[in-house]
Amino acid sequence: MALDGEGLLARLRTELPGLPEALQRVAELILRDPEEAAQSTIVDLAERSGTSPATVTRFCRTLGFRGYAGLRVAIATEIGRAAQARWEIDVDRDIAPDHPLQRVLGVIVSADTQAIRETADRLDLTAVEVVASTIAEAIGSGRRVEVFGVGSSAAATTELVFRLQRLRVACWHRAEAHSALSSAALLRPGDLAIGVSHSGRTREVIEFLAEAAEHGAMTVAVTSYPRSPLAETAELVLTTETHETSFRLAALSALHSQLLVLDLVYVAVAQRSHPAVDEAFELTARAVQTHRLPEHPIRKGKR
Repeated sequence: MALDGEGLLARLRTELPGLPEALQRVAELILRDPEEAAQSTIVDLAERSGTSPATVTRFCRTLGFRGYAGLRVAIATEIGRAAQARWEIDVDRDIAPDHPLQRVLGVIVSADTQAIRETADRLDLTAVEVVASTIAEAIGSGRRVEVFGVGSSAAATTELVFRLQRLRVACWHRAEAHSALSSAALLRPGDLAIGVSHSGRTREVIEFLAEAAEHGAMTVAVTSYPRSPLAETAELVLTTETHETSFRLAALSALHSQLLVLDLVYVAVAQRSHPAVDEAFELTARAVQTHRLPEHPIRKGKR
């Protein structure tokens, strides 16, 4: 976790289930009232969470801080950033069946904006650099990139493959588990496998990455849970954040965050492949040009 507090509260929400019980109590107290936690002494926080100062210190070190002072500064920094940007830490997520579309739109925009912002805050850019460089090196080298996700995550993986193929990357998305596992078994060192799962607990995606790793391929997990089985299987982890609303459970709300992460990977690959990217874009645009209507079609009945 970054020591500057970026994405701290979002990370606490996702890490909470995997923390020891005593550390969970500290995390829950901070999430319940971040402002008060930022103003509390270590003794106050320990007493209110039913733990001890030693437990709070262990909590801080688990998150990557040297001590309690660093944690307080990180919480205060994130609260300040949130207020300045006018996005809320706890946004109303309730959508009733009779709510007007204007309210529904506002809730969805607020939730997705916050999720994207928190995803950007907590994303490991060093890992993105490694992934992008590996994909760029695959262009014209015979190396392969396999991407797999099921359910709503399949939409994000399909989009990534579509974009990378336009850069001449030998990249595929398999639609079902048997095909994905078979392809993963044929990967070799230098190849890359990317598995996308919000929960990090989708069995098919975990098996896909495990198979790819067994044959020496680099493995990447895109998930909201950095301590999930999928993340533990992968060599690199790109984390996402999501905020569910009524009618949109977390897995259904994760798509925009997943697309943000994968879009960043795509752009980073394109940067490393310039100017060959311009040539590829020109060729693909020319290939489909005849399937596009003219910009100013002649209206019916007019010449």
